[in-house]
Amino acid sequence: MSRWKKIVVGIIILLNCLVGGATIYAVQVTKDASQMVSNIRQTVKRNSIRENTTSPNIDNAEPFSILLLGVDTGDLGRDEQGRSDSMMVVTVNPQQGKSTIVSLGRDTLTKIVGYDTNDKLNHAYAFGGEGMSMDTIENLLDIPIDHYVTINMRGLKDLIDAVGGIEVDNQFDFELDGIELSKGKQTLNGETGLAYARMRYQDPEGDVGRQKRQREVVTKILNKAMSINGVSNYRKILKAVEKNMKTDLSWDDMLDIGTNYLSAFKNIDQKQLDGQSQLIDEVYYQLLGMNELLTVQNALKEQLGLPTADTLPNLADPDSYNLFYNDTDGSIVDSSQSSTGYDETGTYDQGTVYDYGTGTTGQEQYVDPNQQQYDGTYDQQVPADDYLQPATGYGY
Repeated sequence: MSRWKKIVVGIIILLNCLVGGATIYAVQVTKDASQMVSNIRQTVKRNSIRENTTSPNIDNAEPFSILLLGVDTGDLGRDEQGRSDSMMVVTVNPQQGKSTIVSLGRDTLTKIVGYDTNDKLNHAYAFGGEGMSMDTIENLLDIPIDHYVTINMRGLKDLIDAVGGIEVDNQFDFELDGIELSKGKQTLNGETGLAYARMRYQDPEGDVGRQKRQREVVTKILNKAMSINGVSNYRKILKAVEKNMKTDLSWDDMLDIGTNYLSAFKNIDQKQLDGQSQLIDEVYYQLLGMNELLTVQNALKEQLGLPTADTLPNLADPDSYNLFYNDTDGSIVDSSQSSTGYDETGTYDQGTVYDYGTGTTGQEQYVDPNQQQYDGTYDQQVPADDYLQPATGYGY
């Protein structure tokens, strides 16, 4: 064989080795990533309003919804069940090329589905984990919640680091747990990014301002993650959150989302469901305006291709005692037509006690909902002792 033929054969053999090696590496990386997703994947038992219908087919790029839960554990010495003090519902529609993120206030007074009580929204997670949170928010927003992702504080730190940090324009100087952030544009790492997402008391807008920053953090993490190329980089991200995140999405689902829904994540509409502050039996709650809630519900329904409503569906529930106010005139909405907790001026009467709080009168009618037995359909953990008390305004 002539010299040049030997050179050609050598090059071909080298190329085959390189291609073969790359293929083996790609298979191994994909296998590792799939295993990581298996480690964080956890399905939940549900009482879903969609239980008799087919779930969206992500492989066919059908619109779907997902609940993002930020849990206040996993760092700063917190290792209990915790509460979901960050709750966002995301609807994704690739046909419309649009996604919507709606923040829900942790103090929102709502019906806790599966626990037979009205309480703060973030208590659903403490009472019944992801399943009860999904069912409760599904009932509140009147849309199906198809999937969930739960991440704790440590997971958020690691995730921000895994995508190489995020750039923000901080609006004011503040300090939280020894971490100081100055005003202005800057790149945040995991530690400073967590502080940016958690801070509430020094924000002039309080929890509303915190929710805005949390949506900003999630959006910027998502944008950076979706711009990453290669399974090996996704493996890095998954490795970062493997011990601090849970989801019911499979590895195939994640790959399909990254492939079929990319256009929808480039156009993200952000919304915030605000409430009116209300002190009930010396406990702070947020009551939602029925018109604002209906508007948000219909916006999400349009994203999911579902029929919209002319009136708030929640008012048909006989158990929704005074959960909403009329944001047209500011009065309390008495959906029961028989409840007497508010007088005709819309002022709360402390003389009547409902199942969402404790009072100084009417104790013989009150049963502490936090002491009831858990619904066996949920995979629940018994909350720590401080969760077994009436709501008192939890937060970071």
